[in-house]
Amino acid sequence: EILTKFKFDLMDIPSEYASEDDFKASRIAFNAYKKMSDAAKSEGYEIVINSAYRSYSDQEEIIEYYKNAYGQNYVDKYVAKAGYSEHQTGLAFDIGSRNVNVFADSKEYEWMQENAYKYGFILRYPKDKENITKYSYEPWHIRYIGNIPAKIIYDNKPFELTEYFNL
Repeated sequence: EILTKFKFDLMDIPSEYASEDDFKASRIAFNAYKKMSDAAKSEGYEIVINSAYRSYSDQEEIIEYYKNAYGQNYVDKYVAKAGYSEHQTGLAFDIGSRNVNVFADSKEYEWMQENAYKYGFILRYPKDKENITKYSYEPWHIRYIGNIPAKIIYDNKPFELTEYFNL
């Protein structure tokens, strides 16, 4: 029921916060992201949304693209099946730096590691947690979960969302 509520509360993401003009997200997740992005900018950091909400059919197209470009083994290892992508909830974003091509090497990434929880976000697929998440490390993939769970996960690093739910 909660995911349905978010899905039907999709909004367009204003272009100043995204690398493309046609992104959508759940209203609650975007409003939290906007606060985080504005705070980062006030401290000299430039973050940008590179991917947001994806429908089931959008994910199928992504799978097909990567299958044609890199093969089925790549898809099996790095691309979520349609219906299983967190982007379909409208609560997940792929974030980049406006200043550096490799996000994990950016000062923005470092800022996000220390501040995202304050806005209800977590790094969803952390390094060394692939055995739990079943996804490869994605330094750019954040998910909105709300301030209290995000703070608990932050305070218990290297805790991640599945471990939190298992409490």
